[in-house]
Amino acid sequence: MAGWNKWLFGGLGWALAGPIGGIIGFALGSVSEEAGASLKSEPKILPNDFSAALLVLCAAVMRADNRVMRSELDYVRVFFNRTFGENHTRERMLLFREILKQDIPIGTVCEQIGRHMDVSARLELMHLLFGLAASDGEIGKAELSVLGHISSLIGVNPRDMESIRAMFIKNVTSSYKILEVDPSASDAEIKKAYRKQAMKFHPDKVHHLGPEFQKDAQDKFRKINEAYEAIASERGMN
Repeated sequence: MAGWNKWLFGGLGWALAGPIGGIIGFALGSVSEEAGASLKSEPKILPNDFSAALLVLCAAVMRADNRVMRSELDYVRVFFNRTFGENHTRERMLLFREILKQDIPIGTVCEQIGRHMDVSARLELMHLLFGLAASDGEIGKAELSVLGHISSLIGVNPRDMESIRAMFIKNVTSSYKILEVDPSASDAEIKKAYRKQAMKFHPDKVHHLGPEFQKDAQDKFRKINEAYEAIASERGMN
């Protein structure tokens, strides 16, 4: 367990104590007991606290509708492969499956996140969680309820939450919601709103989370641009 403990108390200056550390620690202990000597190398799971928080809340979202979908597990597995590479995906999936067995104390977990995570990281976290919820083709009411609860508890602005939600749940006003502006806004207000959102969601805002999260940040930024382009095209804006 020495190698695991070394990782567990590492990170970006935020020791993983509190509820998140307890959940991760319990899962690590379970994996260690089950895997034993079958683990050929020292697991290097999760390089920072953001990743740990993401794993715990992914489990909370997946448990929201009392079922774990294959598409959701695949989403997490793809995330692991993209973020950490294929070599350690097996250990991480073992860890995640153990986390899924636990009852997640969303309130205390979110309180810890709200205290230690900056605004840009919290927005990135919500975007990733929405991606997970949408991985089976739709976001159910139970999942939306949990996502809204998490967003509120970690202190995400309701308009920002609505913007992220509109990136995944499309309707005639989605582009306006993404830019956090009313459809009755003037062209000048639309342009101003676009500049504000482009600055707020720019990938550089989450560079401190590591290069592994840049793909999702760039995807979020692309949706901002697509929303503006859709409105500009509809209105014939220059």
